Amino acid sequence: MEIILKEDIIGLGYKNDIVKVKDGYGRNYLIPTGKGVIASASARKQLAENLKQQSAKLAALKAEAEKRAEALKDVQLVITAKVAATGHLYGSVGAAKVAEELAKLGIEIDRKIITMREARKVGDFEATVHFHKEVEVKVPVKVVAENQPVAPAEEATKEEAPKAEEAPAAEAAEEQAPAAE
Repeated sequence: MEIILKEDIIGLGYKNDIVKVKDGYGRNYLIPTGKGVIASASARKQLAENLKQQSAKLAALKAEAEKRAEALKDVQLVITAKVAATGHLYGSVGAAKVAEELAKLGIEIDRKIITMREARKVGDFEATVHFHKEVEVKVPVKVVAENQPVAPAEEATKEEAPKAEEAPAAEAAEEQAPAAE
């Protein structure tokens, strides 16, 4: 069954797309909820006429989507989560958590336009933000443990800092020792 979508449905298509779906999905969900109509010949003609009339509006929507996508171009998220000893998360990190972290950065995005395989382990993942049918942005997401041990490189820098503080104290002690003699 071919359906003309009346709104964006992530994973299926975007508004005004003609998609092929199973009969039951179209009859029992898409058509009754108003998310689509049967793609008959007259509906296709009407769609073509509407697209021709709305071409300027669609171009403006695409330009706005590109502008919003530009704000996310260099964003990298680091999400801390509670982790079991086995390395698995308590719960998971998904689109809702990504939207929440973006909101903390001042970028308001609806969680419904974000797709991401739910992260259940610590590591690097990728979330995709679908602003427009032709504008998508991939945001790298790093999931780290909340009580993560310090990395070896960080330990080295922390050890060097106290040694640097001890060196002036040792030189001052050596300078005082000859003066006492």
